[in-house]
Order: sequence, then C-alpha cells, then structure tokens
Amino acid sequence: MTRTTARNPTATATDSPTATATATDSPTETDLPTRTTPTDGSTERPAPARRLAKGAGLGVLLALLATVVWSGSFVATRDMADSVPPVQAVFWRWIIALAAVAPFAARPFWRQRAVVRRHLGFVALASLFGVALYNTLVHQAGLTTSASNMGMIMAASPVLMAGYARLGGERLGARRVVGMLVAALGVLLLVGKGSLAVDFTAGDLWMFAAALSFASYSALLKRKPAEIDQLAFLFTTFLLGALMLAPAYAVSLAVQGGFTAGVGTVGPLLYVGVLSSAVAFFAWNRAISLVGAARAGVVYYLQPVCVALLSYVLLGEQLGLVGVVCMALILGGVALSSSR
Repeated sequence: MTRTTARNPTATATDSPTATATATDSPTETDLPTRTTPTDGSTERPAPARRLAKGAGLGVLLALLATVVWSGSFVATRDMADSVPPVQAVFWRWIIALAAVAPFAARPFWRQRAVVRRHLGFVALASLFGVALYNTLVHQAGLTTSASNMGMIMAASPVLMAGYARLGGERLGARRVVGMLVAALGVLLLVGKGSLAVDFTAGDLWMFAAALSFASYSALLKRKPAEIDQLAFLFTTFLLGALMLAPAYAVSLAVQGGFTAGVGTVGPLLYVGVLSSAVAFFAWNRAISLVGAARAGVVYYLQPVCVALLSYVLLGEQLGLVGVVCMALILGGVALSSSR
C-alpha cells in the first residue's frame, strides 16, 4: 500500500515579496528535510513560504552590506574631491571595478553574450542610471557638500523607490508607509540639525539628483530579465558605464589635466572601485531580486546613521543629542517598515 505526500495546496509564490526570485535562490524540494504530521503519520515538506522567508532574510542582510559599504564611499569620495576631477574619479572607479569582477564575471558574460545583446536596451538604461549618471552626480556633489550631507540626502532614495513600486502596482501597506515617514522625518531633522528648515547647497541639490538616479536604477532592477545571469549583468553594466564615461573623461583630461597618483588618491579609488562598486553593487542587485526595491530601500535608510558613525570615528565629528534622537527615529522607522 502506497502513501501519498501531503502538501499545502494553498501556498503560492505570491505569499512573499520574494516571489520574483529565480528557482536557484533557494534549495530544491528534494534537498529539504521532511517531517511527520501528528495526525496521520504522512510526510510533509516545509511550506514554500518558509523557504521564501529565508530568502527575504538574506536579501535584507545583502541590502545592509551594500548600505554600509556605500556609506564609506561618501567619505572616500569627499576625501579625493579636491585632488581628482569628478569624471576622472568615476571613470577609474569603473575600470577598477571591471578588473575586480572580470575573473568571476568574464566567462558568464561571454557565455551569455547573445542574451545580453537581446536585452541591450534594458542593460544600457540600467548602466546609464546606476553606473555613469549616479556616480558622476555623487562625485560632483562632493565638491561642495560634506560627506555627512551626501549620505543623509541619499536616504531620500527609499521614498522614490517606494513611489516607483507603487506605480508598478505593488501594495506597500500601512505599516511600511508609516515606517518610511518616520525614517524620513529622522533624516530631515538630521540634515537640518534638529529643524525642518533645511538650507541646501549646490552639492546638496546634486545629491538629490543622484538619489533620483539611484532610485530609477533600483526600480529597473526589479524588471531585469531573469535569463541574464547576475555576474553577466554586473559586468555588462560596468563595461557600458565606462564606455559612456570615456568621452567625458577625454574632455576632462584635455581641460583639467590628469591627477597625481598617490596614497591620497589611489587608496580611495581602490575602495570605491572594489568595495563600493564590485562588492556593493552585486550585493544590492541580489537583494533587489530577493526582496524588491521598496523593501531594500527601507534598509537604505540606515545609510545616514552609518555615515554619521563613520564621521564620528574617522573625523571626530560629535553626534550630539539631536543626532542620537534622529538616529533613533531612522532605526525605528526601518524596523517598522521591515517587520513582517
């Protein structure tokens, strides 16, 4: 006499925000342990929602990793703003990033060259917003605003990401919206040093443009064709972004001249090229595929907290009572929006 395997017929992939993740994101059913039900002794495998919840946890951790690394990049960008012209800094950033990912991504890229060619328009648009435009705006902002302001203003990105998600038909939910508003209030108070009357500099406005560009890139990632491998996509966007920047780099060399290679320039370039580009972009892209742009964007609210802490440790800037209260608002908003 044979016994059938019990399953939960109501569990579907839409029960979790990670429904768009590919089949390779989690273990296959045959890899999962079985358990015995107390009623009839039949075996039952864990519900798909449980596996998707694990993927959601990984997605949040990867978004947090990218956020922490990018927080350090604002300090590095501001540090070399007076010695490396913005366009040249961004160009070499992506050359270094290409060299860092090539040993891992060159083969997948070559194997999927026909797939990439088929979706070249989408990949080029992602390269424009996420690689060429976004980072150029960040380095341009570093000329006239502080690293702390850069990090805090970039925290506006989650609001824009959520707006894109809502336009795409995603239901945000009251808890996530309230959490985002609380975190946004903390960011505004942090920028205004306890007041909502904020006086923005030219660099601050450049950073708002950068935030819009990054939110557009993150929204595009949600629609990335599943057939394109993550490493192949990363390599292609880096390559196309560097090619887009090449003409502006040539003009900058002719007009501004080159920069002197030294510890104060090579060190920050290696950080933004290897960690902030290769490592952080891979982690962020993977996080988007697991939890979506809106939820990953909520984690991004932690960036001003990370930047403020780095400024305190590396630059000796004092946080003060206002800073602590604002951080509490940001952390509380993130926790509220991320809770299931």
